[in-house]
Amino acid sequence: MKIHEYQAKELLAAAGAAIPQHIVVRSGAEAAAAFDVLSNGGGVVVKAQVYAGGRGAGQLLDYPDKLGGVKFCPTRELTQAVAEAMLRHRLRTRQTGPEGVPIRTLIVQADAQPDREYYLAMVLDRAAGLPLLMACAEGGMEIEEIAARHPEKILKTYVAPETGLLPFQARRLAYELGFTPAQVPQVENILHALARVFLQKDATLAEINPLALTRNGQIVVLDAKIDFDDNALFRHPDIAALRDVQEENPLEIRAAQAHLNYIQLDGTIGCLVNGAGLAMATMDIIKYYGGQPANFLDVGGSVTPEGAIEAFRIILSDAKVRGILVNVFGGIARCDLIAEALVQAGREVGFRVPVVVRLEGTNAEKARQILAEAANELPTLKTAADLAAAAQLVVELSR
Repeated sequence: MKIHEYQAKELLAAAGAAIPQHIVVRSGAEAAAAFDVLSNGGGVVVKAQVYAGGRGAGQLLDYPDKLGGVKFCPTRELTQAVAEAMLRHRLRTRQTGPEGVPIRTLIVQADAQPDREYYLAMVLDRAAGLPLLMACAEGGMEIEEIAARHPEKILKTYVAPETGLLPFQARRLAYELGFTPAQVPQVENILHALARVFLQKDATLAEINPLALTRNGQIVVLDAKIDFDDNALFRHPDIAALRDVQEENPLEIRAAQAHLNYIQLDGTIGCLVNGAGLAMATMDIIKYYGGQPANFLDVGGSVTPEGAIEAFRIILSDAKVRGILVNVFGGIARCDLIAEALVQAGREVGFRVPVVVRLEGTNAEKARQILAEAANELPTLKTAADLAAAAQLVVELSR
């Protein structure tokens, strides 16, 4: 689960980190009023709140001048004009795709006057099985380039979940980043806040980019991103309440409500698979034979008729889909029950595109017989002997 930048910074502030003052706004008039409160004789920064990175280097679609999702505004009038422009136009960044995303919420942030920028993040290192704290003395928009070209500049420290970030680890990292003895305590506070939020709130990513050293010697969190483990939200109702469903794909929300793991992609071949690993292999083989997957969809280890029906409805709601590959390995779930569910789904939903089915495992022969008997009733429903044949067939039919 994702949250907005301002929510991430407020969580870090509650854990002890220093952040610039900001006000959440949803209109140009509110932005102008926020300028009056925050400008303090200087300017403010207007920032679009969307679930995408690269906002500063982004572009407002159909806007005559070059304007992205982050803009310094030295005057009240410009603050209002920029806010109104952002709220009227979609923002395109390297993470949104060419169609961009709508902007519904902004923050007006006090100008922190950054003098130097750093990078901090915590992730789970799955190979080591431990949370990993990373830091770099060169933060900002180019951090991905730095990580790719100069990986030696990324400092790394493992954090034991049972103890959290230890004081000596935070202090050593602060000195390795080049901070002075007078600045180190401020950095330590932010590092501990980052680790506390990551561990206590079951985050999968907690990132501060940039961490800023201001002209007056303060260390503040200028931007933050935190993602959370959906499976742990039952432990954190406060975090679940931060979810902004308007920022999420409506089909993905619908799938989650039906207990389906669905991610929409840009291709034309829908996938319905039981098991995450099998779903990844299915997407790979579709691409191998020249197709493009339209989605990742894991219906779980046991496909019910209700789940299959809803899965097909979700897949077919994507207008780009020209074919569907059903790839099911019947282990705990019997293939004949899955075949019956597919036939029922075809009767209720109606397969407007070719549907190629590959079933293997428990009662597979009986399942193929069920599908063969339904062939006249559901002419777009096809079967294949193995996964390679199924992938080739659905790619061919989708063309």
